[in-house]
Amino acid sequence: MSKIKTLAGAVLATTLTAGLSTSALAATGDPVKIGVMLPFSGIYAQLGEAGRDGLKLALKQNASNLHGADIEFIELDTEAKPSRAPELASSLLNQHEADFVIGPVHSGVAMGMIKMLRGKDTVMIIPNAGSAAATGPLCSPNVFRTSFSSWQPSYPMGKVALDKGYKKVYAISWNYGMGRESLDAFAESFEAGGGEIVEKVLLPFPSTNFQSHVSDIADKNPDAVFTFFAGGGAIKFVKDYDAMGLRGKIPLLGSGFLTEGTLEAQGDAAEGVMTGLHYAEQLDVPKNQEFREAFNTEYGHYPDIYAVQGYDAGQAIANTIDQLKGDISDKQAVISTMEKLTINSPRGDFTFSKAHNPIQNVYLREVKDGVNVVQSIAAEALEDPARGCKL
Repeated sequence: MSKIKTLAGAVLATTLTAGLSTSALAATGDPVKIGVMLPFSGIYAQLGEAGRDGLKLALKQNASNLHGADIEFIELDTEAKPSRAPELASSLLNQHEADFVIGPVHSGVAMGMIKMLRGKDTVMIIPNAGSAAATGPLCSPNVFRTSFSSWQPSYPMGKVALDKGYKKVYAISWNYGMGRESLDAFAESFEAGGGEIVEKVLLPFPSTNFQSHVSDIADKNPDAVFTFFAGGGAIKFVKDYDAMGLRGKIPLLGSGFLTEGTLEAQGDAAEGVMTGLHYAEQLDVPKNQEFREAFNTEYGHYPDIYAVQGYDAGQAIANTIDQLKGDISDKQAVISTMEKLTINSPRGDFTFSKAHNPIQNVYLREVKDGVNVVQSIAAEALEDPARGCKL
């Protein structure tokens, strides 16, 4: 029977040294070391915990397929601070000699991690950060992603807008990587089909001073609005939009994070909002129902997309170990095996592209009675273009 051990989740690598123990060593050899670089404090703590919990659930469920390999976790709190990424990634690579590193949530942290880990034997699996560069110009054989690229949720929404007859769209987001890349992806497909972006607004991150811009939308009266906001910004924008009387008058479209984990706070203001995302809680996929119940049994609440993405990182590790019969000493064999996997995910089956980004469905969702209800598959088996990747 495989065992799971978690080392103290310290912040500094020097502190972690004191917490190391040999008690996790399996009788058959060294444990599989999994470094977890996620935010466990600060604004993104809930996202980090969800990803970590999904990861551990997958490995627990697959314990019988690990061929006796013990799992040792080394958990580091990134605090979602990009400045910490090189130090923490270096400690997992050089001090702890982690076989796999899972993280992060924040794209800025991802860039620091990749610069330390790309081209190494350690396999990095990104369970959230959507930065295009990770599987674009900075792609590497040992870097995988089980989440999404920023391009994937937004690109199909351009065709959705065109199919609904919208010709003139007002685009608005924050002026940072995810915001810019999301608006650009929407514009790529929308303009290719003859649509026009009548206004493009990029606000300083994380400003939520939306009222003047919502007033501008009312004045310009476009056919629709497309946006990327998440978290507190998404809550505020949707509520301001409704307060201005625009809900039901000018359709609001967005990348799925606009209504992901925010619906309870948005309330009735979110009704009718349409978004594109690679998951929905009520997705009619057998694996999704099984996963949701297992997660609730394990942790006492139902999972979100961040848990799904962590879960699939765990499945990728477990399936790779299983196919290699527990022997992951040949790191090239680990990479070659992982890149050929088909992951039976709660979002629906997906495979990895040449750049190691998920080739996955993106679903068109509409908020109805406080739930993101899947209306259709906006894009089937969508592959990120991985521009700049030399793999």
